[in-house]
Amino acid sequence: MLCILPPNEPADPVDQKDEHLLTALRASDKGAFRVLFEKYQPLLFRHAVYMLHDDALAHDITQETFLRVWQHRASLRPQLPFYPYLLRISRNLMSDHVKHEKVKTRYQREASVIALSEGDDPEQAFRLGRLEEEIVRVVNANLGDRCRTIFLLSRIEGRSNPEIAAMLDISIKTVNNHITRALKTLRKELLPFL
Repeated sequence: MLCILPPNEPADPVDQKDEHLLTALRASDKGAFRVLFEKYQPLLFRHAVYMLHDDALAHDITQETFLRVWQHRASLRPQLPFYPYLLRISRNLMSDHVKHEKVKTRYQREASVIALSEGDDPEQAFRLGRLEEEIVRVVNANLGDRCRTIFLLSRIEGRSNPEIAAMLDISIKTVNNHITRALKTLRKELLPFL
């Protein structure tokens, strides 16, 4: 079976020099880290540029990859090839970046679709406030006591007509008549606001 490697990629499954450097890196040897960085950074960067088509992002991913290596140096396994380990970290970072960008794009698309709600429009909020004030004024000034009570129980407290009839010990038809009268009065008095 013929195995073709991309140019400048390490051919040895486990480079003996890398094994010694990784052992030293596990012991927090900054010199060993620098040697590994200088050896593999150009390869990893080219791979990231090829995958991402963005030099700046490829640079960031490469830097983050080596930062992760340093942060997790104690868990390194010197007997395993180092470059595939770097590639796996780099690809995971690229995958995370792509997922994050998709979420960001979806959020921006959804946020642009959402229109101003009624509460976001100051003019509309002012008109609604004025309308509510007028409704209160009309209910208090133009409806009799019994009609006002039935209307408030129905429209403000959300009670059903049979509930109101039972509470006030009147017929459901009487409740219907009072609500109809209240709504007719409100329509007539609030016509300028509608």
